[in-house]
Amino acid sequence: LEDRNNMPYTNAVIHEVQRKGNIVPFNVPRLTVKDTILAGFCVPKGTILMPNISSVMFDEKEWETPHSFNPEHFLKDGQFWKREAFMPFSIGKRSCLGELLARAELFLFFTALLQTFTFQAPPNTTLDLKFKIGITLAPQPYKICAVPR
Repeated sequence: LEDRNNMPYTNAVIHEVQRKGNIVPFNVPRLTVKDTILAGFCVPKGTILMPNISSVMFDEKEWETPHSFNPEHFLKDGQFWKREAFMPFSIGKRSCLGELLARAELFLFFTALLQTFTFQAPPNTTLDLKFKIGITLAPQPYKICAVPR
């Protein structure tokens, strides 16, 4: 993990996978505790709100190429840059308690896989980044080759 700060592109790829993959498009429902004005709309006390994380992760005002896989979203002058619009673990006092552990595990798992294998599509195959929408977002089934290095 000590090397993470010296690997800005790897860190950017991991973050872009999380942004584009965004497996939990909706956050945990919230209940308003008082009458609230939100974006000019009156939201009465007791209203259930369902935060839509995907709306931020694919916002064209926040991301230069929101519908493309682009690790450059997280690089500024060659250094890793975590953007405010990146919130796969939610934000605030109800954000995921396991975020630090998950981020460490993602880095270790991803780098171990890339050190051990080269990933490629099977011959005469085109991979597609489309996903199935449900409670979570899931990739369409496809085959990929993990070739030992």
